[in-house]
Amino acid sequence: MAPRSFRVGVDIGGTFADFCVLDEATGALSTLKVLSTPATPGREVIDGLQGAQQRFGIAPSEIAWFTHGTTVGVNAVIQRKGIRLALFVTRNFRDVLELARLKTPDPYDLLSRRPDPLVPRERVMEIEGRLNADGSEAAPLVEDSVVAALAAAEAAGAEGIVLALLHSYRNPAQEHQARAILQRLRPDMPVFCSADVWPIIREYERSITAVVHGHVQPRVAFYLASLQAALAGAGVAAEAMVTKSNGGVMRAELGKTRCVEMLLSGTAAGAIGAAFVAREAGVARAMSLDIGGTSADVAVIADGAPSYGTGERVGDFPVYIPTVAVTSIGEGGGSIAAVDALGRLTVGPESAGSTPGPACYGRGGTRATITDAMCVLGFIGHGALGYNAVQVRADLATQAVDGIAQALGRTRQQAAEAIVQVAVSGMYREVSKLAARQGVDPRDFCLMPFGGAGPMLGGLLARELGMREMLIPATPGVLSALGGLIADIRSDFIETVYADLDSATLPTLLAAFARLRVEAERWIRQDQRFTGAIAFRPSAEMRYRGQSFEIEVPLQESWIEAGDLAAMTEAFHQAHETLYGHADRGAPLQAIALRIVVAGTVPAPRLPEQARVAGTPEVLREVEIWLDGRAQRAPLYRRDALRHGHRFAGPCIVLQDDCTSCIPPGMAGEVDRMGNLRLTQEGARA
Repeated sequence: MAPRSFRVGVDIGGTFADFCVLDEATGALSTLKVLSTPATPGREVIDGLQGAQQRFGIAPSEIAWFTHGTTVGVNAVIQRKGIRLALFVTRNFRDVLELARLKTPDPYDLLSRRPDPLVPRERVMEIEGRLNADGSEAAPLVEDSVVAALAAAEAAGAEGIVLALLHSYRNPAQEHQARAILQRLRPDMPVFCSADVWPIIREYERSITAVVHGHVQPRVAFYLASLQAALAGAGVAAEAMVTKSNGGVMRAELGKTRCVEMLLSGTAAGAIGAAFVAREAGVARAMSLDIGGTSADVAVIADGAPSYGTGERVGDFPVYIPTVAVTSIGEGGGSIAAVDALGRLTVGPESAGSTPGPACYGRGGTRATITDAMCVLGFIGHGALGYNAVQVRADLATQAVDGIAQALGRTRQQAAEAIVQVAVSGMYREVSKLAARQGVDPRDFCLMPFGGAGPMLGGLLARELGMREMLIPATPGVLSALGGLIADIRSDFIETVYADLDSATLPTLLAAFARLRVEAERWIRQDQRFTGAIAFRPSAEMRYRGQSFEIEVPLQESWIEAGDLAAMTEAFHQAHETLYGHADRGAPLQAIALRIVVAGTVPAPRLPEQARVAGTPEVLREVEIWLDGRAQRAPLYRRDALRHGHRFAGPCIVLQDDCTSCIPPGMAGEVDRMGNLRLTQEGARA
C-alpha cells in the first residue's frame, strides 16, 4: 500500500486560523479552524496540526506540502512595531519621505494630514556621491560621509539602515558600495538597499517600499525561523512555503529576505481561492468579498483570474510591489459598535479580534460587535462556530447590544439591526467607489462572499448593491487557506529601461528581456528548487512620450522572440483605448520598465462533483429572526444536507462548521454540482 501524502494550506486571521488539507491520492478536501493566538504567533499552526491529527488521522510525517499565510509583517507596519530605521539618501534628498507625492489623504477634509513617516526626518542622513539619470557616476561615493551618517544614525537610536540613493534603479553600485562600508564597520547592523528590494523608477516609490521592507524584515525573519523550527519539532518534514502578495508562494527560507513580497499574503490568497472557485463554477465575472474578524476585502475577478496592481496600501503606506488587487472596504465580524458623544452609532475600525473576541464568544468580551448584533437578530447562535472552537452565548450578546440600545433609545432588535445596517452601508459606499475607479458596475458581477463572516453579511450587501447573483463556496470559511494551497510558485522581475519604443532601441529592450528571463529561471530552478513546468509572462510599462505615468501592457513571448515592434505598439494602443477611451496611433511611445512573471504550476485539487438529487432539502427547524424592522420565521438548514439540485429561498440560514450563511428575503437559488450555493435576487437587473 502506497504511503499517504497530504498538502496543507494555512491562513491566519484576526480571530481564527484556517486549515485546508488535500489528500493527494483521493483529492478529498478536509477543513479545520482553530482560534488565533496573537500573543504567541505560530502557536495556532501547531494547534491546527494537532487538531488535524485528532480529527482526520493525519500524521505530521504524512504532510508533503505546507503553505502558510501570515499577517506578522502587515501587523508590524500597521502597529509600527518593526525596527527603528535610519534612511541614507543622496545629499539634498532628505525630505523624500516627508514630501511623498504631496497628496492630501482626504481632499474634502481641510484638517486631514498625512501620516508620520516610518523614518522621522532626524533619522534621515545625507551622504556624498551621485549618479546621473542614465546610471553613470556624476560624483563618487565619499566613504567619510557614510561613516559620519552611521555615527549619526547610531546616536539617534537606529537599529537598521535603508539605502535609497538617487537613480540606483539604473545602477546599484553606490548603494552596494555604501552597504559594504557599513557591514565592515557594523557587521551586526541590518542594511537594506532599495535597488535590491524593488528597483523601480521614482524616488519616493522605491524609497517607501524599501523602508517598509526594512521595518518588518527582522520580525518576519524571526517568525519564519520559529515556524520552521516548530514544524520540524512537530515532525513535519516538508519545507514550509509562504504565500505572497502577488498570489504565488515561495520557500519560507527566501521569505526571510524577501518579506516585503508577503505583506498582503492573506488577502491575496483569498482572491486566488475565489478565482479558482469561480473558474470551476463557470462564473466569468465575480467580485470576491472576504470578511474575517477584523476587516472586509474585495477583489474583482474576470475569466477566473484576479486583477493585479501596484501601490496597494499597507497600513498608512503604499508599497509598490506587484500584488493581487485587493481593496479593504469595511469592517469584520469582530468590529466593535459604539455610540459617540454626539449620539451617533459607529462600527469599527476597532476590533475585538480573537482575544477577547465578540461578547457572544464567552471569552471576556463585553463590547457589542457585528457578530453579537447578528446573534441578537437570530441569525447565529444555533450551533457552535469554528469547528466547535466557540460556543455561542446569546445571553452575553444581548447584554452587549443592550448597552447600545440604551444609548440610542431603541429596542434591542432595532439597535442590533442598526449596527448591521451601518456596517453594510459602509461596505456599500466603498464598493461603489471601487467600482467607479475601475469603470465597472457591481450589478454585472456575481458576488462571492467568503471568510468567517462573509456569507453572514454578503447577502445583505448584494441586496443593497442590486447584484443579481451570489455564489457561496462549499467551504467559504477557509477559502484563503485553499487559495494558498493551490497557488503557483511565482515571482516578478523588473528592469527599468526608460527608452523610446522604436527600431533603434529594440535591441536594448530585447537584451533586457533576455536578462530578466535568465534571472527568473534561475530563481525558480535554483532558489525554489522547482523541477516542474514553468511559464513566463512578459509585460512592459509603457506610455506616450510626454505622459507622466505609464500603464502595464501584457506582451506575448513570440513578439519578443521575433522582435515584433508593431505588435507591441498595437498592444499598448489597445490597452490605452480600453482604459481611457482613446488612442493616438501616430504618437511615439516609451517603454519605462520591462517585467517578467515566472510561474511554476502546482497540482490543483479536483473538487468532487455531486450527483443531482430531487426533492427539497431537509429543514433542521424554523427559527425567529429580526430583519427589515420586523420579526420573521426562517428555516434552518445544515450545509452538509444540501445536495446538488436542492432549491431553497430566503429568508433562511445555512449552518456549517466554518461559517454561517444568512440568506435574506428576495433571494432564491439552488446547489450546483460543486456544492456551491448559487443564488439569484428577485427584481435585480437581469
